[in-house]
Amino acid sequence: MIGFAMCGSFCNFGSAFEELEKLVEMGEEVVPIMSDNVYTTDTRFGKAKEFIERAEKLCGREVVHTITQAEPLGPKIKLDALCICPCTGNTLAKLSCGICDTPVTLSAKAHLRNERPLVIALASNDSLLGNAENFGRMLARRNVYFVPLRQDDAKAKPRSLVCDFTKLQETIEKAKNGSQIQPILI
Repeated sequence: MIGFAMCGSFCNFGSAFEELEKLVEMGEEVVPIMSDNVYTTDTRFGKAKEFIERAEKLCGREVVHTITQAEPLGPKIKLDALCICPCTGNTLAKLSCGICDTPVTLSAKAHLRNERPLVIALASNDSLLGNAENFGRMLARRNVYFVPLRQDDAKAKPRSLVCDFTKLQETIEKAKNGSQIQPILI
């Protein structure tokens, strides 16, 4: 069973949902998890209700969207892997500092507590700015794995990194076996 946690990098939801569909098509049982912002915010990229319905239909279960629902995802419901896709810089910073105040961050904390792999599909405009330190800290953490990253627009957004979403499945499989897909930086 895989946890699929979505954070508010709304412009990357098309790619994230494509990868979620592939996981389900491969026969993975997936637990959908959404941050507060994803669960409640309508944006130019879509309405929250549409995202919720799509995730629930794909996964065949309700979205985990509260702290109370997220807490059992470590001690009672043991996931084979937890993927945060997409992971925002805000969520990366919280994870780096041990802050667990959203369904996504609490799921990650509870999951890591059981020595299970956390896969981060980072998509953040400040990955090479304010979040560079957090990225470095998380790279050094045990049981944390990154989907390979690249600068998405080096001229217009020189500090931005976005993962290669098409490498998500491969990253998860390697993480389940305790290894980081390489190269991390494309």
